[in-house]
Amino acid sequence: MSASILVVEDEPAIQELVAFTCTSNGFKVRRAESVGAAQDAIRAELPDLVILDWMLPDRGGIDLLRELRADERTRALPVIMLTAKSAESDRVAGLDMGADDYVVKPFSPRELASRVRAVFRRRAPQHSGEPIAYGPLTIDPQRHEVSVNGAVAKVGLSEFKLLKFLAGHPDRVFSRTQLLDNVWGDHVFIEERTVDVHVLRLRKALAPVGAQHLVQTVRGLGYRLSERPE
Repeated sequence: MSASILVVEDEPAIQELVAFTCTSNGFKVRRAESVGAAQDAIRAELPDLVILDWMLPDRGGIDLLRELRADERTRALPVIMLTAKSAESDRVAGLDMGADDYVVKPFSPRELASRVRAVFRRRAPQHSGEPIAYGPLTIDPQRHEVSVNGAVAKVGLSEFKLLKFLAGHPDRVFSRTQLLDNVWGDHVFIEERTVDVHVLRLRKALAPVGAQHLVQTVRGLGYRLSERPE
C-alpha cells in the first residue's frame, strides 16, 4: 500500500503540481485548501506525511503545525512546510516549530520528490519506497518481495505491511494498538487480537527461509523485529 500524503495548499496551480509530483512518485494523495479542511482530513484518516503551505486563507499553516505537534496522535507526523517565505528567520521558525523540512517556492518537482523521500527515510523508512534491509532480511516495496539471504519468502499483503513497518523501526517494541494504527490506520476499526493472527501468519511465512525468530513477542508489551535473543 502506497504512503498517503496530505497536500494543504490553497493555490490551485501549486496544489495540482504538488499532487501530480507525489502521485507520479507512487504516493497516494489527498488535498485540502485550508487549515479547517486539513483538520477534517486528518481527523478522518491520519496521513503518513503532510505538505503544508505557510499562508492559508483561514489561518497560518504554522498554527496547524503547532497543533499537530501538541497532539499525541499527530506528534510524530512528518511535515514539510511549503512557502514563499525564504528569509532565514522564517525557515528557523518553521523548523523550530517541528517541521521536518522546508521547501521554498518556486521549487522543482524533482527537488520536492527528493525531499519527500528523504523525510520518509529519516522518519518512516517503510514509506520511502526503497528496499529496507535488516540483518539477513531484505524487503523490497516496489517488487513486493521479502527475501532472507537471497531466498524469497511468500508473504501475504497484510503480513508484508506489518513486516515493512517493523523493519522500518528495528528493535523497537510496539503494542497491538500502535501496530493497528501504524499498519492498518487509526481510522480502521479492527480488534487488537487481529494483530496476533497476522504475527503468527508472518512467522509461518518466514519459517521456510529460517527467519521466523526475527519477529519477537515481548511479553506484556507487544512485538518487535530484532536479532536479539527473545
